[in-house]
Amino acid sequence: MKGILFEYDMPPTTWIYVSSLMILGIFFKFNRLFSIRNLDLVALLVFSPGFLLLSHGQERLGYVWLFGTGALFLVRLLLDTIMVRRPLLEPNLNASGLTFTGFALLIFLLSNILQGREIFDPQGGGSQTRHAPLRGPGYPYFYELASASKPSSAAANPAQSEATRAAQAAEVAARITALLAQLAMVLGIVLIGYRHFDNIHSGVAAASLYLLLPYTAFMVGRVDHVVPAALVVWAVAAYRRPVISGILLGLAGGLIFYPLFLLPLWCSYYWQRGLLRFVAGAVCALLVLAFSLVATAASLPELVQQLKAMFGWTTVGLNDVDGFWQYHEPAFRYPLLAAFVALAGTLALWPAQKNLGTLLSCSAAVMLGVQFWHLQQGGLYTAWYLPLLVLTILRPNLEDRVALSAVIERRSPWRRANLSG
Repeated sequence: MKGILFEYDMPPTTWIYVSSLMILGIFFKFNRLFSIRNLDLVALLVFSPGFLLLSHGQERLGYVWLFGTGALFLVRLLLDTIMVRRPLLEPNLNASGLTFTGFALLIFLLSNILQGREIFDPQGGGSQTRHAPLRGPGYPYFYELASASKPSSAAANPAQSEATRAAQAAEVAARITALLAQLAMVLGIVLIGYRHFDNIHSGVAAASLYLLLPYTAFMVGRVDHVVPAALVVWAVAAYRRPVISGILLGLAGGLIFYPLFLLPLWCSYYWQRGLLRFVAGAVCALLVLAFSLVATAASLPELVQQLKAMFGWTTVGLNDVDGFWQYHEPAFRYPLLAAFVALAGTLALWPAQKNLGTLLSCSAAVMLGVQFWHLQQGGLYTAWYLPLLVLTILRPNLEDRVALSAVIERRSPWRRANLSG
């Protein structure tokens, strides 16, 4: 970018100021100061000081800030199901201007991915774990790819030319994967607005708001952030077809494990129609990932260890803790883990009658709840719930989008022939 725009630079602090002003100017309703929409927008901007603290080396305070803001939004998402009044509050910018703004933002963000340009260091340059490989429950080969997308992860000894080329190839693959995932995420958000909100302006507004948020620019190239988020967004976009949603959620759960906690909620939604198709899709996706490990494992103990990691039976060792729990006793996360499991189970039962709006807000709540007990940079993986949170904030009333009326009914060829006859 500097080769075209000379002296072009956008440090985190500058981008936070610019994006915050743009968000308020485009989306804030000045004639309804105390509306829920305005409060949500202001709360979204409250995340920004946490990122600034992290980028300036104030890790402990930064993660506490992110945890506190996340707790506020968790309450907001759980209360979303009782907010039945959803007046249409369109952005202050018309559809054409908003589309141009969103497209321009997308081009700038994607160009940063292609250049491998990082404008945010979550450790502020002071963490010893900065160059450590990513580890955690999930698909092991996915974390290898995700490690290549971390800053300076491709650095190698110049004397080892073969290792250097391999590291560079992995970094290029990670950049391309992140670029495609970001593009898919934006298209998925727009599609949800067009197909399920019946208002493409709302879809473009949600995508533009997502692109404007500082976090999106900060973590635009992180594969472990954007790929699972894109899969979950497209699962929502395809919610009328349970098999496709099941496959996408199964893939997301197989890659990073945590989306598997969404399955009880989604099974509850499809209980009256589409349950077997959804479960079949999720199971098939998980089996494909598991069999790929069987085909590539060098030994039986290695295969067992990889399968355990994929299904969350093993977790990050305490010596690999990074983020909030690096500065606090990791044992205290176990009560939070128990509360999270109880939350995921409760959302499968309550509310009893679920609609698309419930699916959006409760899915965002589950993925937000993961942050409180995730051992590596918990609180920083905002992408896992941020697109769903933005869609929840901008969504209309979706009480009529229940499974019985919205899910496409499966019909056998014999039954279709009889009905047509």
